[in-house]
Amino acid sequence: MNLSLLILLPIITAMAILFSNGLKQIRVIGLLGSIAQLGLASWLLKLYLNERAIGNTATYLFESNYPWFSALHINYHIGIDGISLAMILLTSLIVVAGILVSWTMDKLSKEYFFLLVLLSMGAYGFFISLDLFTLFFFLEVAVIPKFLLIGIWGSGNKQNSAMKLALMLMAGSALVFVGLMGIYYNTHTFDIVQITQIGISAGVQQFFFPFAFIGFGIFAALFPFHTWVPDGHASAPTAASMFLAGISMKLGGYGCLRIASLMPDAAHHYAWIIILLATIAIIYGAFATMMQTDLKYINAYSSISHCGFVILGIGMMNKTSINGAVIQMVSHGLMTALFFAAIGMIYSRTHTRMIAQLGGLLKAMPFISTVFVIAGLCSLGLPGFSGFVAEMTVFMGSWQNPNGVYRLATIISGASIVVTAVYILRATGKTIMGPISNEHALLGDATWNEKLAAVLLIAGIVIIGIAPFLLNALIGPGTDNIMLQVGKAITLK
Repeated sequence: MNLSLLILLPIITAMAILFSNGLKQIRVIGLLGSIAQLGLASWLLKLYLNERAIGNTATYLFESNYPWFSALHINYHIGIDGISLAMILLTSLIVVAGILVSWTMDKLSKEYFFLLVLLSMGAYGFFISLDLFTLFFFLEVAVIPKFLLIGIWGSGNKQNSAMKLALMLMAGSALVFVGLMGIYYNTHTFDIVQITQIGISAGVQQFFFPFAFIGFGIFAALFPFHTWVPDGHASAPTAASMFLAGISMKLGGYGCLRIASLMPDAAHHYAWIIILLATIAIIYGAFATMMQTDLKYINAYSSISHCGFVILGIGMMNKTSINGAVIQMVSHGLMTALFFAAIGMIYSRTHTRMIAQLGGLLKAMPFISTVFVIAGLCSLGLPGFSGFVAEMTVFMGSWQNPNGVYRLATIISGASIVVTAVYILRATGKTIMGPISNEHALLGDATWNEKLAAVLLIAGIVIIGIAPFLLNALIGPGTDNIMLQVGKAITLK
């Protein structure tokens, strides 16, 4: 299969949107295009599993490699492993849900849907890139729509939030670029496969690793570079919030994982710093969430805590913890997209996100309230949902590390579950339980498009929660390859 179709399909959809007329035609094209993306990702999954079933043990499947700028050894080199395929499936699912939730968007609808589709194209390109320059290019493509979506269609102090997000992510991109150029000038190639074969000297790794890892970490809300997350999420329109938390933050986590596998010596050298920052993010995010009174800020700050588990799993650098980090990326993407969707549904009807002004919504909006509860239970790690599987896998991997300090970090991180339960149950109780005000008593429940979006995301959460072996089997070969590189680094030491 030609993976370029994952990039070509969003481009075709975006162009069709630009040349369409009327809101109905725009949203139908957007929906059909997003469904086609989901169908293509599902077909890719089938082909990938078939290849593995017949014994294809190649590190990356469906590779294509074309010269892009030969003088600098820049190639359009693409391919996937199970980890990148999991991210592609996550992206395609959130794109469909985001389009459905945006069904009634009538303000500059053509431009709005165009930017949503363009964002998905950047994400697909990023996840399939096996050339570091190409990967960086698609990372930047995915940044541009975020600024516009918040600045034009956002709410509150949207201009400042959009500018803060853009400046922080541009700073992250600059750090990533420095790190990637350091790799290039040491290996004379941007090709990930070749870099793995050539290897990078330990000194170069230790100097340039912090640039690339922190740069990608900014995208993944790495403490203390997380400050763009709460304001950006809170000001963004619903679908943009879903994309930011569900897809864009995964670009950072995925980038951190790939950089750690390319520079395993440096990853081991700086592991204590990575684990320290991850632990702080987990605890800080949890306690900061307890102080919030706005539903979007609650989900935004909780995302900082949940993304800390991704960084913690990467920092521990063993197979179980890395598996947990990948599962957490997928789980958090689905869960936080569902949460933002439910919050958006509530806000569109009540015109408030303040907990103190809500209450008793279960009586007027039983479906939306149920979605809200499911998202909350997944967030606090209830068994049967993806959040439990992801966090427990990270904890198990972290505890496998015999270092006493690392085990202490695991215990402290585990304590955040209690804090998470407190703020989730409190927000749920005050929002949907108790008496309902007269002005909210006659509000309508979810529409067909909102129900479909929620059901798609809930299906993903439940499937991972009750059958985690399916995702484990998918990402297993990819994590095995990463551990092979880590093992070589330890042996050389």
